[in-house]
Amino acid sequence: MRKTTLTRLYTTTAMVTASLFAAAPGAFAQAEGEPAAAASSDTIVVTGSRIRRSVSSTPAPVAEIGEQEIEDRGYVTAADALNDLPSMAPQLNQADGSGESSGSGQQYPALFGLGTGRTLTLVNGRRFVTTSSGLGDAQVDANIIPTGLIERVEIVQGGGAAVYGSDAIAGVVNYILKDDFEGVEIDLQYGNSLEHGDYEQPAIRLTAGTNFADGRGNVALNAEWSSSPRLEFSDRERSNLARITQGNPADTGPNDGIPSVREIIPAHFWNFNTSGIVFSIPAPPPNFLARLNGSPIQFGEDGNITPYDPGNILGIPFAEGGEGFRYSELAGLRTGVDRFTVNTIAHYDVSDTVRLNAELMYSSTQAEERAQGASRTVLNSAASGAGPIMFNVNNPFLTDAAIASLTTANPSFAFGAPMWLSKHFDGQLFPSDTQTHDTETLRALLGAEGEFAAGDRNFYWNLSGSFARVEGEVRSWGAHNAHFNNALAAVDDGSGNAVCSINVDGDPSNDDPACAPLNPFGFGNVSDAARDYVSVRTGENFTNEQVDILATLGSTLFELPAGPIDYVLAYEHRSESAEFTPLEANQLGLVGTGSTTEPQSGDYNTHEFSAEVLVPVLGNGVTLPLAQEVEFSGSYRYVDNSITEAESVWGAGLRWRVNDSVMLRASRSRNFRAPTLTQLFAPTNTVLSNSGVDPCDADRINAGPNPAIRRANCEAEWAANPAYGDLATFQNPAENFTLTEVTVGGNPDLKNEVSETWTYGIVFEPEFIPGLTVTVDRIEIDLTDGLSAFTTADFMATCYDSDPQPTDICSAFTRLAAPTNGNPAGTVVEGRTTTVNAGEIRFEGEVYHARYAVPIDAWFTSFDPGSLVVGLQATHTSLLSTSATGSTFIETQGTIQQPEWVGRFDAAWQRGPMRLTYQAYYLDEVLAAPGATIENNPNPVLDANITHDLSGIYDVTEDLSVRAGIVNFTDEPPSYPSLSHGDILGRRYFVGVNYTF
Repeated sequence: MRKTTLTRLYTTTAMVTASLFAAAPGAFAQAEGEPAAAASSDTIVVTGSRIRRSVSSTPAPVAEIGEQEIEDRGYVTAADALNDLPSMAPQLNQADGSGESSGSGQQYPALFGLGTGRTLTLVNGRRFVTTSSGLGDAQVDANIIPTGLIERVEIVQGGGAAVYGSDAIAGVVNYILKDDFEGVEIDLQYGNSLEHGDYEQPAIRLTAGTNFADGRGNVALNAEWSSSPRLEFSDRERSNLARITQGNPADTGPNDGIPSVREIIPAHFWNFNTSGIVFSIPAPPPNFLARLNGSPIQFGEDGNITPYDPGNILGIPFAEGGEGFRYSELAGLRTGVDRFTVNTIAHYDVSDTVRLNAELMYSSTQAEERAQGASRTVLNSAASGAGPIMFNVNNPFLTDAAIASLTTANPSFAFGAPMWLSKHFDGQLFPSDTQTHDTETLRALLGAEGEFAAGDRNFYWNLSGSFARVEGEVRSWGAHNAHFNNALAAVDDGSGNAVCSINVDGDPSNDDPACAPLNPFGFGNVSDAARDYVSVRTGENFTNEQVDILATLGSTLFELPAGPIDYVLAYEHRSESAEFTPLEANQLGLVGTGSTTEPQSGDYNTHEFSAEVLVPVLGNGVTLPLAQEVEFSGSYRYVDNSITEAESVWGAGLRWRVNDSVMLRASRSRNFRAPTLTQLFAPTNTVLSNSGVDPCDADRINAGPNPAIRRANCEAEWAANPAYGDLATFQNPAENFTLTEVTVGGNPDLKNEVSETWTYGIVFEPEFIPGLTVTVDRIEIDLTDGLSAFTTADFMATCYDSDPQPTDICSAFTRLAAPTNGNPAGTVVEGRTTTVNAGEIRFEGEVYHARYAVPIDAWFTSFDPGSLVVGLQATHTSLLSTSATGSTFIETQGTIQQPEWVGRFDAAWQRGPMRLTYQAYYLDEVLAAPGATIENNPNPVLDANITHDLSGIYDVTEDLSVRAGIVNFTDEPPSYPSLSHGDILGRRYFVGVNYTF
């Protein structure tokens, strides 16, 4: 029903739009003259300003991805193109199959490692509705952008809020789509992994366009479909290592050159597996394992008892090797995504000075990843609903052989004494262990633009209104707590049949005719009836809506000797709303901890007023020594937001052309980001989860940005709580498994984050080297009251890594005061996930770009050598520091989170119908984590990583071209032991064909 609604809405809107444009030739038959251009021939609206100007005249650095690059590299989605931009490092997430993300499969741009919410996405210079849900930022999934309609992508690097509003902190990504397409273009591509054959990527694009009304109008339709598969950790050698780190018994102290932790490969959870491990007491210590003839025991797949090898037990919950559940099987490596988009874009020139335009987009993305699945283990308490399964001799699913073995292991078992089963069901309990995230997006825009003269001035204007709606659903399977318990409580009905005890206990008030008994012993023994009874759909539906009205008016104030003073005035009204509706099982608390999740909705609107001015001081024949041209630019924006405080932001820029070879530029701006509706008002609920990394664990206490502060804070807390035991051996079992009750929800007390940004750079185009352009720009961003999504692990890290410790941060989690259910005192049992205004963020770095059209025709005069263009892009991060308190800063530049240097080299050679391209992508040597040393990490430094790509295009005819390429042709894996510092997918190829007529 949901998809039918948006699909019908798209069809209806398309018909209305087509009718309007079809009527246009008759309605405006009186108009005469040639079709109007949207802008004058030598100036256009460039991202970063709404004033018409030449591309080279922007005071802030603007990177560009062109249509030719997209074709050369075989990019299937806009995300693929952004992924190769050095200023987007770290690269867009290649391994997001966590099994827990409600944003599964979506990819968002993030400049300079400042977070996805600080890079604003525009389409044709206008805001776009957010496609995300949950506590995340207001992001736009790059997968929904129609690749076949992209003319270019412009990326402003540093600021932009004074022109575009909230979120433009790190910069702006503006997708500029083709608005004049004639003919039909069919593009087919197929890609796959060369070594593994498991990463098929088929893609189909169809674009058709035509002129009408004697060329005054044009309408184009684009449809695209592509698919990429889901991958598991076991599908790649590196991720299948099942590597973790644990305390190193060989370590003798903090200055001995011996790491405090060591690698464990392969790591297993010795406390549970997929057939079931037997415990004599429902608690995780190894001495509680049930034993037969001195050996721990488990159920075999057939339900009989067999010896169990727990491996080399290293503590709770990990072992090295053994038959426990392999760590790498807990979640997926890569989320699979199917995407389908349909776009219509049209314009009609009413007269020489007025143009109507329309855009209509429909997108559907379907993503799936591996969920963590259902488990009942000794790592969880009975009260959590995820504790071990208690059973006794009367369970009808026990075989005679199993009863005999269990009785030998525990003679009292024969007299009704219980034992406990610790098990991960791994696809046995639910119809599917897959989480899906489906999103549909509809956006319709109508606009008009034109020019007019009044007095002695020429004006240009633009008016547009858009409506956009996103409908999403997240689905997975959960165990209905009451049904699960009913099904596990099986008895013999006296005739040798297993039945649910509630149906034969003589109490008709609790009967459930649907109850089917469940056999938990062994592997694959759960009946279809029991599976249907226990399984319940979990998840959420969400809706985001946006109405955006934008009006601009530009002209000149008056003439100066160097030229006119240009200005633009703008008004924007934006209405945003979000609605979150959990499924019935979540609302009623039928799954997990039993916590209920309430539906939630919210909305806000803004009134935004802005102005820009461009003042030429020198130029147009008015010059000074070392100053051919000088111009100042200024911008201001006032934002009245109905739910957060009003905000005023501004920008100022300088462009100084020294001579024909050198231009200097600089800008300063104040930018902001308002909290999103979900960050403010997301419903509060409690989930059972792991706590994440515990800074006070014995293997982590000497790590962090300042190990001395961390250790001192942990020691002080342990001294105040003697029951926590020996800090030198402490391991928090909640770090890796579901022991912690985490309260997740919004924060209505959030306020705007604000940043000040400096950029200054040089553009060098030496006359003595024709064809060479070099740009270098310095970018500095200082952000306060940063909006940050904090997990329990983030609260803990901030608490123990700060001096002084912030009370509000440290109160966000709770430790066990005394040992409980076998878990040691100090285990984190309560935590919180929410958004906070977390102190300050500082970024400093440079972006470099060089392009050279190599004059090979002058080197080889006896034949046509073709043309060769080489390019180099690089981003250098000299500082990226974060403080949640304003006093203690964590620096992440030069770490895997933000490499100090990221670079890309390109070469493109073309001769006649053939074009060959080469690309090398470089990631610098980095620390594995902030503060990593050989004392706290067995692999403190990750090697630099370089991947190489080759591709080629051949024009068979004017209408037909073929292409092929090899991505990562040296099959370079990520730098050990990372999964993300490099390319985890490995060597792969693509082949494609493009036909136009």
